[in-house]
Amino acid sequence: MYIEVIPNRTSRPAILLREGWREAGKVRKRTIANLSDWPEEKIRALRAVLRNESAGQTVPNHFEIVRSRPHGGVAAVLGMMNTLELPALIADTDSAQRRRLIALIAARILHPQSKLATARGLDPDCGHSTLGEELGIEGDDEDTLYEAMDHLLERQAHIEQTLAKRHLSEGSLVLYDVSSTYFEGRSCPLAKRGHSRDGKRDKLQIVFGLLCDARGCPVAVEVFDGNTADPATLGAQIQKLRERFGLARVIWVGDRGLITEARIREELRPIEGLAWITALRAPALRGLVESGSLQLSLFDTQSLGEIADPSYPGERLVVCKNVRLGPERARKRQELLEATEKDLERIVKAVTRGRRPLRGEAAIGVRVGQVLGRFKMAKHFMVQITAESMTYVRNEAAIAQEAALDGVYVVRTSVPATDLDTEHVVLAYKSLSSVERAFRSYKSVDLHVRPIHHRAASRVRSHVFVCMLAYYVEWHMREKLAELLFDEEDSDSAHAKRACVVDEAQRSDAALRKAATKRTTDSQLPVQSFQTLLTNLATLTRNRVQTAPAGTCFEILSRPTQIQQRALDLLGVSLGR
Repeated sequence: MYIEVIPNRTSRPAILLREGWREAGKVRKRTIANLSDWPEEKIRALRAVLRNESAGQTVPNHFEIVRSRPHGGVAAVLGMMNTLELPALIADTDSAQRRRLIALIAARILHPQSKLATARGLDPDCGHSTLGEELGIEGDDEDTLYEAMDHLLERQAHIEQTLAKRHLSEGSLVLYDVSSTYFEGRSCPLAKRGHSRDGKRDKLQIVFGLLCDARGCPVAVEVFDGNTADPATLGAQIQKLRERFGLARVIWVGDRGLITEARIREELRPIEGLAWITALRAPALRGLVESGSLQLSLFDTQSLGEIADPSYPGERLVVCKNVRLGPERARKRQELLEATEKDLERIVKAVTRGRRPLRGEAAIGVRVGQVLGRFKMAKHFMVQITAESMTYVRNEAAIAQEAALDGVYVVRTSVPATDLDTEHVVLAYKSLSSVERAFRSYKSVDLHVRPIHHRAASRVRSHVFVCMLAYYVEWHMREKLAELLFDEEDSDSAHAKRACVVDEAQRSDAALRKAATKRTTDSQLPVQSFQTLLTNLATLTRNRVQTAPAGTCFEILSRPTQIQQRALDLLGVSLGR
């Protein structure tokens, strides 16, 4: 910064505080404050400070930073949302309602909190960023945010339809998976007793299904009652894809617990143009071995192959064996067997103790059932119970039968070989891991969809949809910022490192170098996680400076560091210095 005197013909000259910098080889400058009304001694003192001529001298403090707020992360997220044309998707015209929804989505990435805390974060006095100021909604309370959520729910069908046009097409892969999360309270009609994937068995649950494209980019989400079984959600998604999105030919990819035999028979197979990729459950896999359709000797020379079986007419069965997965399965099974035996031994001691022994076939059976169900080891033990005794032994035949199939799985598909070869069928099934990563981000790592406190079903649906749109923005930000993150930059290079698609995914050499050196390959900047990078960007602040005493106020941005500037460049965001 420097002070410049501008002649003004017959009037007194204008004295301006200015900032200069170079941009694209040209010198740029802007005026920060007009100092024309300052007395001469104050101007001389400020000029001395700016020229660093005040060392060892006492210079009056003529500037005071009144407010300093994080701005870099806000600029990055809002810039990405504009690039994705998300504001126009949310509402056709600019309005306070649209800006509130943008704030809700952005805040979910920057500071995932309750709606009350989010509203307070928009306040110009106690807000924790420039988000409210940038969007012009400072001072909005939580009630206005709730009203905006209601408006978003009305637009959900239109938004999802537009995203589907962007990312899905006829014949494309559609990844679909289901998760659940717990609910705080008992007043929401969606919250039901159901399977808890979060270990919160005492809480009511809600279920939501996420639909993504082949790369894992989210397209649509739907919320179901908490006691809805995973396969029961599939029909609504098929209807959505065909009627709302207008796609007649797609390939559904879902895990073995979702696309079951009943779903294939009743909902997938009758619809022309609808193909699927899933996997067989363990009993069906054992059935292939017992019928002779699957010869385990096949894996002596290869890890991948196709077989046919009369129980699956017109379908392709791709058998795979992951040699690294086998020993890991054996280790886990042995640990679970030993842990179960330890608990069973406690029951034996309770039955045989001299004082107040455990008696009764029903009472003993309840305790045994709890132990065997804890680690799902009932199939591996033979237990005999009487009113006064309990004995157990391992079922070695069942254990050996399961061990023979360690690392073996079968991918089942109706896709013709002319559309997808064997390797690409396996890769398509493995791509479900990208949806699992989305759920991790959704629930714990980044967006914190839980815990849910909303009482109205519509608000719960809108909250989950806000989180999906936030993940949509985050997904694209990660794609742009991959150079600065530990994330893989080139998935093709990673696939090339695997000798076979059945093997575990391997990180590319470039990603391994980043992980080892903690530096980017070209610029040697520190590599960070996504959340750490957002925290770093938050240190790029917008400062409100006031001239003392109680003089003019002006705002100035702190200078971006090298890594902050690189992140903004990758996102295509300009701070308008």
